[in-house]
Amino acid sequence: MRVSRAGKRKIFPMDRRSALLVTLASVLLTHLPAAAAPAAPAPAPPSVQVRLVPATVRQGDTVVVFVAGTRGARDVEGSLGGHHLAFFPYGAEYAALAGVDLETKPGKLPWRIGLVDSAGTPRKAAGALTVKAAGFPVQRLTLPGKMVDLDPEAERRAANEAVRMRALYDTVTPERLWRGSFTRPVASRKPGEGFGSRRIINGQPRMPHSGIDYSADRGTPVVASNRGRVALLGEFFFAGRLVALDHGLGLYTLYFHLDGVSVTEGQVVERGQTVGTVGTTGRSTGPHLHFAAQLGPARINPPELFALPVRD
Repeated sequence: MRVSRAGKRKIFPMDRRSALLVTLASVLLTHLPAAAAPAAPAPAPPSVQVRLVPATVRQGDTVVVFVAGTRGARDVEGSLGGHHLAFFPYGAEYAALAGVDLETKPGKLPWRIGLVDSAGTPRKAAGALTVKAAGFPVQRLTLPGKMVDLDPEAERRAANEAVRMRALYDTVTPERLWRGSFTRPVASRKPGEGFGSRRIINGQPRMPHSGIDYSADRGTPVVASNRGRVALLGEFFFAGRLVALDHGLGLYTLYFHLDGVSVTEGQVVERGQTVGTVGTTGRSTGPHLHFAAQLGPARINPPELFALPVRD
């Protein structure tokens, strides 16, 4: 189109070249791809599913931490109350035993779990376990003065023996030796008693009783509560003749005041195998078995092991 000097528009026909260009542009615009839709976000990795059994505990209890959604995962680790959890494969899950020490303050005990999934992605979970007071009884005992007020030599001996026990508990075998349910270590007419009792001996408050006592006749067989390795044999001032079994992953069971011992250090024993006989050695007022359990730094109520929800 052009404008003449007279101001009137004159329309000239489009030449063939211009028409061809217009047609080509129309074809190109028609066949241009539509704008790509924004890519959908990658699905989030499945969450770490953690359950604690039981969900609420008392002082001295044992809790099992189960972690699901871990197929193909590696480096599963965690803690309860700041203490390391030793996990082991359990079916399609991972599991760990944790102890609540008998002197843990009631309240919330924080836990955390971390792992690296099969895609190499770090995943985490955290929460808190409710701990309630156990209401332990107070027990009053009268013992000979020489068994309470230690002379310097006996005091040094007892202190050295305590160091040996702490060193034992700090040794964590990375292999789980125990399998299935735990069993009572001695045939007794009555259930064990005394765990957590606050002892007042000759009017003086003492450390709480960290095991249970089974009344039994001298010479009654004492058996391993579960499969384990004999980690320590000893003749201690307080515990008398003793056997300590290492069940792996920080779990120990202890058998005190024995009359005789039928195992050797380093020996692997099976659940129900005889390790000794009931006696009254050490600090004892009569024939009985003091049976105790230590899980990491926690002194736990031994019968808790009899009801663990882990069956393999």
